[in-house]
Amino acid sequence: MFKGFYTAATGMMAQQRRTEMLSNNVANANTAGYKADQSTIRSFPNMLMSSVQKNNGSASAANGFNAVTAQKIGDLSTGVYVSETLPNFTQGSIVESGVNTDMALMDGDLPINEETGKVGSIFFKLQAENGGQAYTRNGNFTLDGEGYLTTASGNYVLDENNNRLQFANEDFTIASDGTIKVDNEEVGRLGIAFSNEPDALVKQDNGLFYTQDGTELENAYTADNVSFTMEQGFTESSNVDASQAMTEMMSAYRVFEANQKILTAYDRSMDKAVNEIGKV
Repeated sequence: MFKGFYTAATGMMAQQRRTEMLSNNVANANTAGYKADQSTIRSFPNMLMSSVQKNNGSASAANGFNAVTAQKIGDLSTGVYVSETLPNFTQGSIVESGVNTDMALMDGDLPINEETGKVGSIFFKLQAENGGQAYTRNGNFTLDGEGYLTTASGNYVLDENNNRLQFANEDFTIASDGTIKVDNEEVGRLGIAFSNEPDALVKQDNGLFYTQDGTELENAYTADNVSFTMEQGFTESSNVDASQAMTEMMSAYRVFEANQKILTAYDRSMDKAVNEIGKV
């Protein structure tokens, strides 16, 4: 019976984590460049239940041999857990903002990782707080008081050579190939990184991604078989499907409630076993 407690409790915990993830997706449905999280729920290894009995055959206890036989009853589940949460890197729709500092990346032909079978992804390069690099798909940029191009969270946007981008005003243009021009003079190129294994990136607040070991991602302009374009005055919207997320959230609520009722039933059974049967 105690095993039933654990099984139902792990089911409730898994659905609670799933609900929190879906709630966060819905809350960021209008956040530019946001990538919806997806969860994978797996079961703990099953236990093989057997009935062990003494063997009444030729084996005798007189010679110090107590033979037993085991009759297989079946498998017993030991619960479930959320094994991992991974972002969905599918591109969101491109929306015109009319703001000159906004940029949107549009995926072209991106190579498929032969080991994982998944398509790679491209990102804007940013300067992280620790001096390393961070990456994002949120191109909702702005100019700070010193003229540096930054994100809403204050991270500096980098060029192809990992230098900060600074402008006197918003009168600059960025071509579809990332070339930056001021007064019709080329001054640099917007920094774009490519990851052949985006699932390995660490997702943190404000739509930022980091590599696990702090190494820099590959330059997307020189990466093999990578093609993309960008649009100035546009942003990439979130790829969250709000209606689907709400449907999945209701499903998670129902599963949580079902496990809760099972847990309550086990609790009542234990109460009777202890307070009623235990008195006999």
